[in-house]
Amino acid sequence: MNLTISGHHLEITPALRSYVTGKLDRITRHFDQVVDVKVLLSIENQKEKDGRQKAECNIHVKGSDMFAESAHQDLYAAVDDLVDKLDRQVVRHKDRLQSHHHESPKRLM
Repeated sequence: MNLTISGHHLEITPALRSYVTGKLDRITRHFDQVVDVKVLLSIENQKEKDGRQKAECNIHVKGSDMFAESAHQDLYAAVDDLVDKLDRQVVRHKDRLQSHHHESPKRLM
């Protein structure tokens, strides 16, 4: 898995990098065919304080691309919300790949 973490108007500290990689381990635990992950952390220059810290992520998995973004006052909370959204998308994609519709043994004969 290729992981790229970049910052816009923000320096990526080692603590922030380890926090993001630790949270993204949850996604690879649910679905191991993740090819590429690109995370963009930024600070917006908005007048209101709500949603100033922003986290975006593009994930390329086998068969699909996924995107999620989250904004919050705290960057760590934005990363938490972002990983929750991505986790739901990855689990939904995994369920679509697995066929749960098997024919009953009675109909096979």
